[in-house]
Amino acid sequence: MRAEIQALLANHSWTLVPRPLGFNIVGCRWIFRIKRHPDGSIEQFKARLVAKGFSQRPGIDFHDTYSPVLKPATIRTVFSIALSHHWWILQFDVNNAFLQGSLQETVYMTQAPGFRDPEHPDHVCCLSRPIYGLRQASRSWYLALSGFLQEEGFVKSKSDASLFIYHKGTVTLYILVYVDDLLLTGNDAPALAHFLARLAAHFSLKTLGPVHYFLGIEVVPTSNGYLLSQQKYVTDVLTRFGMADSHPAPTPLSSTAKLLLVDGSPPADVTLYKQVVGSLQYLLCTHPDIAFAVNKLSQFMHTPMQLHWQHVKLLFRYLKGTSHLGLRLASTPQ
Repeated sequence: MRAEIQALLANHSWTLVPRPLGFNIVGCRWIFRIKRHPDGSIEQFKARLVAKGFSQRPGIDFHDTYSPVLKPATIRTVFSIALSHHWWILQFDVNNAFLQGSLQETVYMTQAPGFRDPEHPDHVCCLSRPIYGLRQASRSWYLALSGFLQEEGFVKSKSDASLFIYHKGTVTLYILVYVDDLLLTGNDAPALAHFLARLAAHFSLKTLGPVHYFLGIEVVPTSNGYLLSQQKYVTDVLTRFGMADSHPAPTPLSSTAKLLLVDGSPPADVTLYKQVVGSLQYLLCTHPDIAFAVNKLSQFMHTPMQLHWQHVKLLFRYLKGTSHLGLRLASTPQ
């Protein structure tokens, strides 16, 4: 918590001012999280001061909130290009990424719990940086990063706004952006080093080395490429929905049963069904073998029946037996 406060103060995230009249004061709270390695071991205990963005007023405290999200197909495409040319894929994390952006609106926030200024206990924070939890925080960070990349000569991809491409002469670089996680690859080592120096001078970077764990996907080097695995995610999903002790099934979907919108069976829990199908959709990144089954089950999210739920359980049992598998990307000879 002290380290988080020091980082916020070092970035001049706010100025203490007397409580203004007629303005909305946004609350804040501490969020604690245990960050783990792919094998489940503890990597870091994290404390994050988060604004209560749900109390912000649209059109007054914030305007645009949209921030692009990296598409799984883009990740696989860039990985395949890098493998076919035998390029390194480097991974970086931006420290306190949201604090790198700038706040256009006037937003007031209460002081952090446990760190109230003893000389001005009734003052509030006039924010100058979009701290975590604000509705416009992710967009402000994306605009700051994309603006810097375009100044450096990168061009935003038309198919995915989170992919930036640099191509000049014989030099080609690709950078993938997912909030504060960055992947960088390219064909010219001096150009990569020069760009990284520029990036580190502008933002606070944490170098993680060759890619190994990205968006919950474990990247395992093999003799001829990479294995993209979500084994930990599968285990977490099975545990979350009470299927960790289920028996494996040989197929993700019954080949004889016919799924209908109304089949005479009792209705299932709509909220739980949507949560399950949403979790399964993310697994399509590394399990294309369940794509048809997930697509079929997604068609009944508005009115799921118990028969649909039984097919979800069958899909869970299939994942139980294939959780160790993943998507293999192999390099091709030059």
